[in-house]
Amino acid sequence: MPKIKIKYFTDKIDKLEYVDGKSDWIDLRAAETVELKAGEYQLIPLGVAMELPEGYEAHIVPRSSTFKNYGILQTNSCGIVDCTYCGDEDMWRMPVYATRDTVIAQNDRICQFRIFKNMEVISFDETETLGNKNRGGFGTTGKQ
Repeated sequence: MPKIKIKYFTDKIDKLEYVDGKSDWIDLRAAETVELKAGEYQLIPLGVAMELPEGYEAHIVPRSSTFKNYGILQTNSCGIVDCTYCGDEDMWRMPVYATRDTVIAQNDRICQFRIFKNMEVISFDETETLGNKNRGGFGTTGKQ
């Protein structure tokens, strides 16, 4: 099992834990109480910094209940933290946009992350045709 160095910026949030057999996503929590008015943007501090192994990155996404509970949207849809973001002050944050007035309390679970191995180096081979059946150009049905 890989070990990851983690620094906590507060003792007021629960420690991260991997729950074996439940999910391979790990919940992240608001490190402080944040009040937002509809239409406001803010970086919500998550209270942790980590040193990911070389060749790995973390993907941060909202929990499935985040929008329902708080009315916030993660502005970059999926946050990516690469292994070079590992300094003592490199606290992870979640960029959000509020669709309604809301309060996120300190220690609320608002997003989750998992660690992925970096993509292999690829190259592109330019061609005039792919030689495959046309599926309509949009999703699986080809209908908009």
